[in-house]
Amino acid sequence: MEIFKGVHKKGNGLYTKGKNLEEWNPYKSKPAAAILLGLQNFPVKKGQKILYLGAAHGTTLSHFSNIVGDKGLIYGVEISAKIISNLVEKVKKKSNVVPLLEDARFPEKYGWIGNVDLIYEDIAQRDQVQILKRNKIFLKERGIIVITLKAKAIDSLKEVKEIYREAIKELSKDFEILEVLDLEPYEHDHLFIVGNMK
Repeated sequence: MEIFKGVHKKGNGLYTKGKNLEEWNPYKSKPAAAILLGLQNFPVKKGQKILYLGAAHGTTLSHFSNIVGDKGLIYGVEISAKIISNLVEKVKKKSNVVPLLEDARFPEKYGWIGNVDLIYEDIAQRDQVQILKRNKIFLKERGIIVITLKAKAIDSLKEVKEIYREAIKELSKDFEILEVLDLEPYEHDHLFIVGNMK
């Protein structure tokens, strides 16, 4: 059963379709967790151009690649040289993924990518909200943002709900918040936020 364009549900499992159906594990991929928790505003669509901040080993990025298809394109920004070698290996058969060894705090270093439809951020840093805001220069008009907010990476001592409130307040200065989901029980102290440019 297709629940979003390009996202299939069989039994209790989620899948995206590359050459074959690929299982999308909610314990290893936050968008999969969000979908199973009732996400209404699934942001990834066929043909999109995406800037993915914090691409890591490419688990989620690979599923996004399946969804955007041959007419889509994903720029996967990763700061770790060791990790990006794994990412390159994982996506070498995917012609719509461009891995970038860059620090997302300095978007001017990859300014050549041009405008994108969606920025997806999954970065465990204290300044993760500010990093997203710096990268908004790439968004098309009414472009979409997704941030998987990691409360304990922002502040390990402050109460999680207070971190969430402050982050949403800060994001709301630049973006219209469309949906917010706590990712328990798949991820602890993580908030999945979908918005778009005001």
